[in-house]
Amino acid sequence: MKTDAVIGFDTSNYRTSVAVIGLDGRIFVNERKLLEVESGKVGLRQSDAVYMHLKQMKMLFEKISGMTDDVRIVAACASTRPRDRENSYMPVFEVGDTLCRGIGVSLGVPCFFTNHQYGHIRAALYQTTLDPAKPFLAFHLSGGTMDLLSVTDGKIREMGTSLDLYAGQLIDRVGALLGLSFPAGPELERLAEKGSSCGILGCSLEKNDLYCHLSGAETKCRKLLSDEKISPENLAREIYDLIARTAARMIAAASKETGMRDVLLCGGVSSSALFRKLLTERCGKLCNRVKLYFGFPELSGDNAVGVALYGMDEYRRLYGSQNT
Repeated sequence: MKTDAVIGFDTSNYRTSVAVIGLDGRIFVNERKLLEVESGKVGLRQSDAVYMHLKQMKMLFEKISGMTDDVRIVAACASTRPRDRENSYMPVFEVGDTLCRGIGVSLGVPCFFTNHQYGHIRAALYQTTLDPAKPFLAFHLSGGTMDLLSVTDGKIREMGTSLDLYAGQLIDRVGALLGLSFPAGPELERLAEKGSSCGILGCSLEKNDLYCHLSGAETKCRKLLSDEKISPENLAREIYDLIARTAARMIAAASKETGMRDVLLCGGVSSSALFRKLLTERCGKLCNRVKLYFGFPELSGDNAVGVALYGMDEYRRLYGSQNT
């Protein structure tokens, strides 16, 4: 007997992703492919990214053709915008939206739609002990976000963010200065593991520590490198140390304001083992009243699993969870 399942699509600025999730929560498919970025660059034009998504989605469909023999698709879901806010739009998400609607029409199944940010939150919640029925804080750290959020009954409210560069952007830009490939996170982290930090990059926060600035850190990194006053290993360590210190102060401020103690970390930056270690240590010293929850590292970067899980949640809410 085939298992009823939901297929999900996420076509972000960084990855082409497709996932298939059974109504019982099992992950049958989690396939994703990075968009190819020219060496020395730190991103793609939207028109180029849309074309690449279309090209790569063909490859992913071919790859998963034999992986869905044991499932019956009963719904489709896509992320259609970056965030849950008015005027949040990027052309890249049109690809996943179109594929989702096409699946819905061809199979005669319902379609559900969410935003990329909630997809990250839902993926990070997968098999954690955090109770999503209770209000909690979420920190989405990636190349396009550094958003501190409160989540209540699936509704997201922004509490703080970066007012210039995001955490992942800072990592990628410093990585480019060091000649690393894009996205630079994995390589920069390996360098950082060999280095040490002394806090030469100061935190810049405002509005009761809920908002931050990171562009000044990039400027200082450029000068340190041009003056040859720091090694690549130590500079990489300083970057991760700065992001952890900044995030910890923002978390402490949000927890104090809301009384919430549970904090879910999501987004590509949160997949870093070094960042997790530094943030946990910092929060232990600064705000030990909070409890940090991290998703599986493989589900922390851009992927369609959270989108498919959202579709599963909606399908079960509307139609139940039993195979028919």
